[in-house]
Amino acid sequence: MNKIEHLGIAVKNLETSNALFEKLFGAPPYKTETVESEGVNTSFFMNGPNKIELLEATNPESPIAKFLEKKGEGIHHIAFDVTDIISEIARLKAEGFTVLNETPKKGADNKLVAFLHPKSTNGVLIELCQEIS
Repeated sequence: MNKIEHLGIAVKNLETSNALFEKLFGAPPYKTETVESEGVNTSFFMNGPNKIELLEATNPESPIAKFLEKKGEGIHHIAFDVTDIISEIARLKAEGFTVLNETPKKGADNKLVAFLHPKSTNGVLIELCQEIS
């Protein structure tokens, strides 16, 4: 794992939250996007070298909708940049972590992504991200 790629925050209303974070950071999101496979609308903010992803559910069955129902708004995941997501999945699986999707899928912000189950990471959902070249 090279670095923290971004922090993901689950929100009930992306438009309202975008306005709040725009005030907080003094700049609008640099990107908004819908990820159909995950049932989310997303927006990304830069804060210095750090990125924040806001996630809003697009349907009541999406993982974000279920998270919001159970825990409310707040930090949803920590994403880490990796150079070779396939090798990293294999390494982490061999180390005993539970991988939610062993085949990376296309995520937001031009990334291939895979997730580690929070039960194997002290309650924190971990996302692995590799830039799509």
